[in-house]
Amino acid sequence: MRRLLARNPVVALLGARQVGKTTLARQVAAAAPRSAFFDLERAADLARLADPELALGELRGLVVLDEVQRRANLFPALRVLADRPRTPARFLVLGSAAPALLRQSAESLAGRIAFHELPGLSVDEVGAAALDRAWLRGGFPRSFTARSTTESAAWRREFLRTFLERDVPQLGIGIPSPTLERFWTMLAHYHGQIWNASEFGRAFGVSHHAVGRYLDALEATFMLRVLRPWFENLGKRQVKSPKVYVRDSGLLHTLLDIGDREHLERHPKVGASWEGFILETIIGRLGARPDQCYFWATHTGAELDLLVVDGRRRYGFEIKRTTAPGVTPSMRSACADLGLARLDVVHAGAETFPLNRSVRAVAARRLLDDVTPLRA
Repeated sequence: MRRLLARNPVVALLGARQVGKTTLARQVAAAAPRSAFFDLERAADLARLADPELALGELRGLVVLDEVQRRANLFPALRVLADRPRTPARFLVLGSAAPALLRQSAESLAGRIAFHELPGLSVDEVGAAALDRAWLRGGFPRSFTARSTTESAAWRREFLRTFLERDVPQLGIGIPSPTLERFWTMLAHYHGQIWNASEFGRAFGVSHHAVGRYLDALEATFMLRVLRPWFENLGKRQVKSPKVYVRDSGLLHTLLDIGDREHLERHPKVGASWEGFILETIIGRLGARPDQCYFWATHTGAELDLLVVDGRRRYGFEIKRTTAPGVTPSMRSACADLGLARLDVVHAGAETFPLNRSVRAVAARRLLDDVTPLRA
């Protein structure tokens, strides 16, 4: 955050509700020589910003604006303030919804703003020893640090209720909360599968355009990862629909009514849950942008769970909940057809070891040691 603020007059810190944006922003502000903090959910701060240029124009140092999407008229004012000579103030804006924030910034702050997405607690932060706990409880700080599994599950249930009943309407998403809850719950049972808008539309009795809007709403609020397919001219029929994952494994388990580790291990979605959790862990470890992450599949059965494109280099990842991974024809096809620099098979065992010259088995607990972040 400090590096981004040193290079840009405006930095947007984006992420889901309750993920820790405000905590991080207050830590950054506390280390600044001068700072001011505006919480746009407080009536007093909203009143102070009735005339944004007047309220912000005299401030120096770091200015933090929390939940900035609640005042879209701030963005034109920030453009004016960001263009002042010698940049007397830098602005850190926090947002819980991508669409409004990105749209306004694209129109008003192009070339002046940098974006950083804050995910939940990662394995990098909690340590490999807490891998199973992070998988069960997810990455929301209050869920992960709860005193018991029961308290963690209760927090997540309350989070879902508050998000659907209060946060979604406040973010300007005009979808009734019961409809979105039903859609989200149904989607949890399709976690890790190919998105089929027509099938969901028939289940809801609406058009595929309507369910696409539901999907967009949950993706834009950082609740879903829509993993786009990679396809190119290979002489093979390739899948061109995305895969959909509930990003936080703890919320996935709540939506599936999974209360503890024993229940999780017996649940039919245990493999898909593990795949989504490890996929998020890999993407976070690599520091990969959404536009670098894909999956790949052909209609003949060859597939790759995660393809990361970094310039001219391509890295493949297969995720297997097994202790004895091996090289499959599908992996050989992915290596040959996609020209992978490396293919890692992330597994549930304890050791990392080569499977052949271009494929290695990587223990999930050793991801921090054996998977190197992409170059900056």
